[in-house]
Amino acid sequence: MVMAMTGIGAVTRLTESGLSITEWNVVSGALPPLSTHAWQEEFAKYQATPEFSAKHHWMTIADFKGIYFWEWFHRLWGRLIGLVFALPMVFFWVTGRIAREDRLKYLGLLILGGSQGFMGWFMVQSGLVDRPSVSHFRLAAHLSLALIIYCALLWMAFRLRFSEIRINPPLSSSRPLALITLGCAFVTIIWGAFVAGLDAGMIYNSFPMMGDRLWPPELGNTPFFYDPASVQFTHRILATLTGILTLGLVTRLYSANKPLSLFLGGFVCVQIILGIVTLLSVVMIPIAVAHQIGAIILLSLLLYSVFITRLKYVPD
Repeated sequence: MVMAMTGIGAVTRLTESGLSITEWNVVSGALPPLSTHAWQEEFAKYQATPEFSAKHHWMTIADFKGIYFWEWFHRLWGRLIGLVFALPMVFFWVTGRIAREDRLKYLGLLILGGSQGFMGWFMVQSGLVDRPSVSHFRLAAHLSLALIIYCALLWMAFRLRFSEIRINPPLSSSRPLALITLGCAFVTIIWGAFVAGLDAGMIYNSFPMMGDRLWPPELGNTPFFYDPASVQFTHRILATLTGILTLGLVTRLYSANKPLSLFLGGFVCVQIILGIVTLLSVVMIPIAVAHQIGAIILLSLLLYSVFITRLKYVPD
């Protein structure tokens, strides 16, 4: 569900739907407007935002309903994730099925999930006052917390499901490379949020060249974190570095886990191709969402690679 949430969030951003709901009502906001009058009230609130004035002044209420759906669904999915996690956790806790040493971990995950709602609203607020879009820094923070929650959930699942696996030969020597590769992939994904927040994928839609050179002429001439061309160029460099590190990790894992190493090596190539096609298509939404989900799958494989480097070695 958290993986799907990143895809829903990508659609919400790419369709410029994130500012369509101008209030954060935790309980009553779970339902969309249910009458014509309610829709008109919501549309009037959106018409008062900078985004409507600067970008969407052409919208009718029918157009508004389209973007409203994605933001509402994004928030609804977040609420459902909370319920799907919290209700079973309470049941397993009171029935004594959660190990005492793990209780704080599960409680911490629940708190992280709740804080993500606050982070999402903190992001939305940045686009409701004096700018027609959300802050790309807050967008990156929102995605960062989502990835932290996702990785923590997945790590707990690995511990519960695969803790008895034994690796032969041992992989502890590959742990530093696995950690570095995971970190590089994480930063690359977060940098993708900068790209999305600045609409940096809408320029220099060629590869590997950016215009008539490998780097943009704007590089170094404008504030780095606010220049779409520089941000896109950096994302290219980070993605290339992640690909090289992943292929290096594949060679280290091959002797102990051939299926994982082959799948990891093949998938990182697919992900790079998806990134290039996203750029060449000028960020066609289905391709861009596939690229986002692909990034989460790659992160999952790298997290599992880190996990297996911690497992014990049992000689034949």
